[in-house]
Amino acid sequence: MYEKGFQLEIVTPERVVFKDEATSVSAPGVMGGFQVLHNHAPLLSSLEIGAVKVKNKQGKDTVYATSGGFVEVRNNNVVVLVESAEAAGEIDLDRAKSAEERAKERLHSKDPSVDNSRAEAALMRALNRQRIGKMNN
Repeated sequence: MYEKGFQLEIVTPERVVFKDEATSVSAPGVMGGFQVLHNHAPLLSSLEIGAVKVKNKQGKDTVYATSGGFVEVRNNNVVVLVESAEAAGEIDLDRAKSAEERAKERLHSKDPSVDNSRAEAALMRALNRQRIGKMNN
């Protein structure tokens, strides 16, 4: 079935992760998850740590573990700006598990120099990466 598409870019500070036509993108907005389709109303939203799901013109879904950022929707052009984005198949589960353990150690540390909010965010990112990475297995 033919679905009308829109231009989508997923960009991190290091690279352009995705740049092509898509028929759907779902994202974790800070006020709740949302989906963008062809002719979506203009939108600017903050994103939290979570999954961004993209459906391309061929109907293939790709899920990315993202670390929060912003999305802009305007005139069938969608730009997702995130600190990091990894496709499920790119995620190293052992590395994500190690990051989880390091974050938990920092959170349980009695060291006053530990920034608890940074450690909590690192834990959330590691758990998200593991959840998304397991989708590929």
